[in-house]
Amino acid sequence: MMRIIVIFLFCLFWAVSIRADDVVSNARQGILADPFDFSQPPALPDIDEPSLEEVRASIKRAVNFVLSAQNKNGSWGSPTQTKGLNVYAPVPGAHHAFRAATTSLCIAALLETASQNDEALAAVERAEIWLYTHLKNLRRATGDALYNVWGHAYSIQALAHLWKHHPDGDLRRTQIESLIQKQFEMLTRYESVDGGWGYYDFRYQARKPTSSSISFVNGAVLVALAEAKQIGLVPPQRIVERAIAAMNRQKKKDFSYLYGEYLKTRPMRGINRPGGSLGRTQCCNVALKLWGDESVTDNVIKNWLYRLYVRNGWLDIGRKRPVPHESWMQVAGYFYYFGHYYAALNLDYLSPEDRPPYQAMLARLMLDRQEKNGSWWDYPLYNYHQQYGTAFALMTMQRCLQSE
Repeated sequence: MMRIIVIFLFCLFWAVSIRADDVVSNARQGILADPFDFSQPPALPDIDEPSLEEVRASIKRAVNFVLSAQNKNGSWGSPTQTKGLNVYAPVPGAHHAFRAATTSLCIAALLETASQNDEALAAVERAEIWLYTHLKNLRRATGDALYNVWGHAYSIQALAHLWKHHPDGDLRRTQIESLIQKQFEMLTRYESVDGGWGYYDFRYQARKPTSSSISFVNGAVLVALAEAKQIGLVPPQRIVERAIAAMNRQKKKDFSYLYGEYLKTRPMRGINRPGGSLGRTQCCNVALKLWGDESVTDNVIKNWLYRLYVRNGWLDIGRKRPVPHESWMQVAGYFYYFGHYYAALNLDYLSPEDRPPYQAMLARLMLDRQEKNGSWWDYPLYNYHQQYGTAFALMTMQRCLQSE
């Protein structure tokens, strides 16, 4: 009995010591000792701040890559580069979704970063025609695979960009408005019974998806719906309210977010802890902020942007790994550029004088990871990964030039 007590006391002392070390280490890094205290901004580290010329040159190289990667039919991405290990992607529906989402992201990225480039505008025009023609074919692939949700969300963002690109009176605006309304209908159809959206339905595969509500899917869709609202197209209030409620059920006190509602009984599992939530938190925070959630304060945004930089290793160590969630904190590679793009959207909520250090953090992370051919990629997904990764990174880098 005495031996058991001694072992217990040793383990307790060890755990307390580790916790104390963490607190000291966090304090030295400027990380809040209390993870629930967002009353103050973080103490920022010294940053190797890139010059505007470096950022512009990087954007130019990336735009050139996107232009060179466009398919002859105007789209981006394809179900090629197959290998022995791939994500579950039933044909053809999964690849309709991947290509629609990837093409939409590339359209948005080119319009944000190369709107004065004639070659880029010609590429956008070809892609716009492709989107008009093929978006109507986007559906649920099978009972259990709902990747189409990504296509509906990112096509709304692309269409909103195109709507702003075309002048008043252009008939294409009417066509775009009709297509966005159709995406509202599809998102209503494929909304989970729990509210929000998921991309797998491993429950009952019913006509109304019984998929678990997934926090970052809800976030991405809500951001897209907010962009539609900004051009005067108001999405159905019911699906917005239900998605917000589902995401709030998955939000923890420190603004970490569960991967999905199905993990609500395991909130301290690695993927649901701050290191595992680094990529999701950025998306979920900006989505809630866009829809009026006042709990996402400037200091919440600043502290999580800071954490994304100083704790970037949790995401980066999963980058380019071929097996989803095999890394520490169960991070999957495809969270990397996704997370940084939504982090950049959070910058819009900071005052112009507060932005520069956070812009420098994001720009430095992107610059250090750009490939020799000008692309960025984080997960080997058939032949979509370089295209979508580059689009996300381009839109991230563009927001690092906002002070111009």
